Amino acid sequence: MLKQRIITALALLAVVLPAMFHASVVPFAALAVVMVSAAGWEWARMNGVPGPAALLVGAGLGGLLLLFWSWGGLDRSWPAIWWVAVGLWLLLSVWMLRRGVVGWQQWPMTLRLTGGLVVLACAWLALVQARQTGLVFLLSVLTLVWAADIAAYAGGRTFGRRKLAPTLSPGKSWEGVFSGLLGVFLLALFWLWFDQRYPSDAPSLFSRLWQAGPGWVVPALLLLTAASVVGDLLESLVKRGAGMKDSSQLLPGHGGVLDRVDALLPVLPVAMLFAHLLER
Repeated sequence: MLKQRIITALALLAVVLPAMFHASVVPFAALAVVMVSAAGWEWARMNGVPGPAALLVGAGLGGLLLLFWSWGGLDRSWPAIWWVAVGLWLLLSVWMLRRGVVGWQQWPMTLRLTGGLVVLACAWLALVQARQTGLVFLLSVLTLVWAADIAAYAGGRTFGRRKLAPTLSPGKSWEGVFSGLLGVFLLALFWLWFDQRYPSDAPSLFSRLWQAGPGWVVPALLLLTAASVVGDLLESLVKRGAGMKDSSQLLPGHGGVLDRVDALLPVLPVAMLFAHLLER
């Protein structure tokens, strides 16, 4: 299993890194369309859409994103979308975590399916516009999620006693959450150092928050870390409702695309909302 995970990770890096570091945003945006289309297919399957129809859902989502791209949507500013997306994520997370799997399954399938596809479309737009903002900015957002996840796992394994959501994700603990938050604050120190050592016109999210005033840093990092936890928990909730361990087996050893990006889905719109607020 470990060998399989490593091979898959290396193959992904061989595709993702050249696209991410390319001078043009086009390769990265195109790759993101493919990934989000795959996630759309997984989401359809998790919500009861049968095989061929689920493929059509994923392909249809990708087609709509390409139409939006050709219309010039990537060249526009979308502050209203980030406000709406963040507001919906807050409401949805509170509702879903309070009602649990049973409450989620009571929603009509059309509503569940459409809501998830909208979330994926917003995440794609936020991901691409984060890359347009700057490579360092994008990397700072991605590493925030990775740092929170790795530190939460390590802290939970070592100190975990109080379960966070035992019916959804038995392995998660409050100690893990606090460890993840500590990891994010340590990461912030690294990015502040990096931006000072290697200044650029597009600094990291952390430096942008610090430049706006220290009062921005703590609330923003709390919200971003909470968003990463919520994204993970909500995907676990949906998978439990579908009776699935992984969203798919597209990534051998890692599960599906949604299993890898669940925490990013709410974090990206939150990060872009902060980027918009800090530009004012």
